[in-house]
Amino acid sequence: MMGPGWYLRRLSRMGPREIAGRAVTAVRVRRWRAVLDAPAPATPPWSPARRFTAVLPGGALAGVSAPAAQRLVATADRLMDGYAEFFGHTRDDMVSPDWAHDPRTGRRAPEVYAFDVPYRDEDAVGDIKQIWEPSRHQHLTVLAAAYALTGEDRYAARVADHLKSWWAANPPMRGVHWVSGIELGIRLLSWVWVRRLLDGWPGAAGLFEDNEEALHQILHHQRWLAAFPSRGSSANNHVIAEDAGLLAAACAFPWFPESAGWRARASASLDDQLHRNTFPSGINRELASEYHGLVLELGLAAAVEADLAGHPMPERTWRTLLRMTDALAAMVDSTLAPPRQGDADDGRGLVVDGDATDRWVSLLATGDALFRRLEWWPSVETGDVRTTLLAALANEHRPAVARPAARPAHVADAGMTILRAADRDGTEIWCRCDGGPHGFLSIAAHAHADALSLEVRHGGVDILADPGTYCYHGEPRWRAYFRSTLAHNTLELDGRDQSGSGGPFLWTRHARSRVLVAHANPGGTSRWSAEHDGYGHRGAPVVHRRTVELDTGAGELRVVDEVVSDRRHRCRLAFHLGPAVRVELDGARARLTWPGRARPGTADLILPEELDWTAHTGETDPLLGWYSAGFGRKAAATTLLGAGTTASGTGVLQTVLRLAGPE
Repeated sequence: MMGPGWYLRRLSRMGPREIAGRAVTAVRVRRWRAVLDAPAPATPPWSPARRFTAVLPGGALAGVSAPAAQRLVATADRLMDGYAEFFGHTRDDMVSPDWAHDPRTGRRAPEVYAFDVPYRDEDAVGDIKQIWEPSRHQHLTVLAAAYALTGEDRYAARVADHLKSWWAANPPMRGVHWVSGIELGIRLLSWVWVRRLLDGWPGAAGLFEDNEEALHQILHHQRWLAAFPSRGSSANNHVIAEDAGLLAAACAFPWFPESAGWRARASASLDDQLHRNTFPSGINRELASEYHGLVLELGLAAAVEADLAGHPMPERTWRTLLRMTDALAAMVDSTLAPPRQGDADDGRGLVVDGDATDRWVSLLATGDALFRRLEWWPSVETGDVRTTLLAALANEHRPAVARPAARPAHVADAGMTILRAADRDGTEIWCRCDGGPHGFLSIAAHAHADALSLEVRHGGVDILADPGTYCYHGEPRWRAYFRSTLAHNTLELDGRDQSGSGGPFLWTRHARSRVLVAHANPGGTSRWSAEHDGYGHRGAPVVHRRTVELDTGAGELRVVDEVVSDRRHRCRLAFHLGPAVRVELDGARARLTWPGRARPGTADLILPEELDWTAHTGETDPLLGWYSAGFGRKAAATTLLGAGTTASGTGVLQTVLRLAGPE
C-alpha cells in the first residue's frame, strides 16, 4: 500500500487544474457508492428499438491466410480445453474461470465497492494483472473470431457462457473490475468485436441487444468512463484506452440517450490525446515501445469504428496514426522487433488472431493496408485476421502529411537514434542509442532510468540487451531493479539512479538528456554522441557524455564514456548480455558467443581496463543478471559489471565490441 509520503510526492507532480479535477472525482467516488444498491429504473434507460448494424461486410474473412486461420483455430481450441497463458502463468481453469481469483498467489479480490478495493496491495488482493487480464475479454474476441471463420457454434456458446458468468459476478461498481478505466475501455472494445464476430450466430441478439443484463453493463461501463477520466499527469496510454472504448461502444451500441454525446466527447478527446501522446515524428511520448504498439492498436480500432458508424475521426487523427505506423517501420530491426525501451506489460488493444501471430508484423501489415507502405519499409507477411478485418471496415485514408523519403536513423524529438550496419555476411547490426526525454508528463510513469543506454542486436539476437520490465505492483524490489540505471547498458555514479524515483510509477527528478551528434552512414562509420545531467546536484554540475561509433568496415562498435565533474565519483558500468549470449570473461576482455540463424555468432568485448570487471548471472542479493522476455517472466542472463572511480575533471572510459559474425 502507498503511504502518506507517496501521496505527498504524487501531489507535488500535479498542477492546480489536475488537483481541482481530482477533487471532483473524489466527490463522485463517494456519490457512486449508491449505484451498488440502486433499484432498477421503472423505465429502461435504453431505446426500445435496438439493432446491431456495425457488421462485417460479406466476404470480409476471405482474405485471411491459411497460416493465420490455423494459428487462430489452434489458440481457440486450446481455450476451449480450458488453457490460456497470462504473463508466464498457464491457467487451466478457463472453461469456467473465477473472475476475481489470482492463480499465481491463490488470493481472491474482495467483492466490495470498487473504489474500496486495495488493488495495489498484493497481500490483500493478489496479483492484480493476473486478475485483470482475462477480464479484458480478449480471449473471447479470439473465440468469436474462430466462430466467424469456421461457423462452429461451440466457440460462440463458450463466449456466451463467459459473458453471462462475468456479468453476473461483476455488477456495476462491485469488485476489482470497476477500478481502472483502461480495463473498462479495453473490455468495451472487446465486446463490440465479440458482437460483430458473432453476428451470424442465432444467439447473438439475445446475448447483447435483447439482454437487459448486457445492456445494463454496457450502459454503466460508458457512464463510468464518462465520469472518471484519467487526468493531467495520468493522461497517458490509459486515457487512450478509455476514449477508444467509449467511442467504439457509443458507435456500435448507440442505444442510450447519452450515446451521441459520448461519441462526440470520446472522438474529440481521442483526437486530442493521440496528438498529445505522440511526438511529431510519430513516436509515442512515453518512450516505451510496447505502449507505442498498444496506443497504435487502440487508435486504429477506434478510428475504424468511427468510420463504420458514419462519424469519421478528424483528419488529424489519421495523420497521427500514419506517423506512428511509419515510426514503427523505422525503428524495428531485421526480424521486425522494436526496441525494448521503457516499461512493457504485454498489453494489447484488439486481439482476433492466434497466439503465434507476431504483433509487430500484424501492425505493419495493417499500416500497409490502410496507408500503403513506403519503399523503405521492411517487407511483412500479410493475411492476419486483424489486418483483414480492419481493412474491410475502414474507409480509404490518405492523410495529407509529408512522409519520410528514406528510413529515418535519428528522431530528434524522441532522442532516439538507430545505427545500422551489416557484417561481412550481410547480417544486420542494429544499435539503439537513447538520448531522449525521461518519459512523458510530470510523473513519467513508464520511464526507466536509462539515459544514454544502448541496445545492440546481431541478426535480431540481443547482444547488449535492455533487460525489460518483469513486474509492476507485487514485487517492489524487482520493480525497482528493472527500472534502475544499473539494469541498463549505461554508467551509474555514486550508487544513484540518474533520475529520482518516488514510487513504482512516479519519478520526482528527471535527468535531462541532449543529443550532440547523430550521423548515420550504413556503409561507413556512423557516429552518435549525447549527454545528460542526472548526477548533478546542489550547484555541483556533473555531466555524463557518451559517444558511439559503428564502423561497418571493421565490424566494430566503439563506446566512449566521459564524466565531466570537479570531483571523483564511484562508478559502475554495466553491459547486460542477451539470454542467448554465453561469455568467457578474462580480466577486461570478454568472448561472446550465441546461436545464429544459420551459424553461431561470436564477438569480442574489450572493456575499460580502469575498472574491475566481474560477471553476474541470476543473482538475488543484490539483484543482478536478469532478463525479462515479457511481463511476469524473468530468466537468468549475464551482466558484465565494471566498478571503479572516475578521475576528477574529465574521466574517460572506452569499450569496443568487435563483432566477428558467424564462425
